[in-house]
Amino acid sequence: MQHKETDSAKLGVFTATCFVIANMIGTGVFTSLGFQAAVIPSVFPLLLLWVVGGIIALCGAFAYAELGAALPRSGGEYHLLSRIYHPVLGFLSGWVSLTVGFAAPTALAAMALVSYLSAAVDGLPERHLAAAIVALFTIVHGVSIRVGSRAHNFFTSLKVTLILVFIAAVFWIAPAESLSLIPRAGDARLIVSPAFAVSLVFVSFAYSGWNAAIYVVGEIREPQKNLPCALFAGTLLVTLLYVLLNFVFIYTTPLVELAGKIEIAYLSGRRVFGPAGGKIMALILAFLLLSTVSGHVFVGPRITQVMGEDYPTLRLLKTKSRRGIPLNAMIFQLAIVLLMIYTSTFEQVMIYAGFVLNLITCLAVAGVFVLRFRQPELPRPYRTWGYPFTPIIFLLVNAWTLVYVLMERPRESLSGLGIVLLGVGVYFISASLARRTRSRINQ
Repeated sequence: MQHKETDSAKLGVFTATCFVIANMIGTGVFTSLGFQAAVIPSVFPLLLLWVVGGIIALCGAFAYAELGAALPRSGGEYHLLSRIYHPVLGFLSGWVSLTVGFAAPTALAAMALVSYLSAAVDGLPERHLAAAIVALFTIVHGVSIRVGSRAHNFFTSLKVTLILVFIAAVFWIAPAESLSLIPRAGDARLIVSPAFAVSLVFVSFAYSGWNAAIYVVGEIREPQKNLPCALFAGTLLVTLLYVLLNFVFIYTTPLVELAGKIEIAYLSGRRVFGPAGGKIMALILAFLLLSTVSGHVFVGPRITQVMGEDYPTLRLLKTKSRRGIPLNAMIFQLAIVLLMIYTSTFEQVMIYAGFVLNLITCLAVAGVFVLRFRQPELPRPYRTWGYPFTPIIFLLVNAWTLVYVLMERPRESLSGLGIVLLGVGVYFISASLARRTRSRINQ
């Protein structure tokens, strides 16, 4: 009976694609345009940011599809970097996924969800409610993969449907101010400026999740075929939605009103539907973020669980329930998320999370070149489209972004690097304890 439950719980291409979509469409697209508009007061460069972000994410997806199909084990960059480079880099990527990659976006999504609810309903205990939402999804995904998958698919489908309805509603109103999608004088200077590079970090954070299916590749049916399909379909759909959504935000709300604001979708919704409609829009946005919280709650513990399998000091995290669910890892991630909900600020977490995640994904994409050099005979059911140009484009643009972010926002960048260095310490302590354990056993 247990075997039957596990087999039937394998994820199909639709569910894998839903995880990509849900992990991408979250707080970033509904909150970051205001930060970008504050430093880039022009329509063309603002929309170009989201086009560039989609292209870069797709270039990364091409590389990840090859790596995931060739090395099909759940664990994401933790598994890939351990196999391609060295276990220490794999451990660091897992550490980043644990502390930043999933816990931080989960906390931010829950806080943004409750912020939108508060725009419609006064007097909500925001932090407590955000914590309760994350705990609820942890329980749902801890009961059964099948139950969690169905709930996740429902919320993701609802998210895409509501976004399309919102986009369609804009065709019935006039623009808030005169708009031109054609580049104007000064746009070229903005596009090559440090402000554009830093804004790409916000965009990359919004696009983070394009690689979500790689984290559960071991639970996907026929991963060699379905993983590339999920990565490409999810990334392309989200890119289209992102560009349209940001056009809608700019079309409905003057840039001067968006500048520096977090609740940009609410401001836009209020102009489209009126004050009462704005509250309805806030509720809709809250529902949109439910699948984001769900996706992070499901995927994150899979990386932690794989780390627990490989490191004796983390062995408590490897435990699965009889239905194959990593319960201890889910509880551990919940604890970190709750800590962030009660202590974190928004913009700084978004920047240092984007900075560190870019570092890790760059290492993974570069792994396409390293793995082909080291293991040329390794079976590759899928090969990177556009190789070597697409991974090179990904690496060059992200390197340019990281340099400017380090220069322009050193505090956030160094905070992210501090998290990485802390992971180095944890790795060597774990390795030392493992050696002592083996030594005692051999004696």
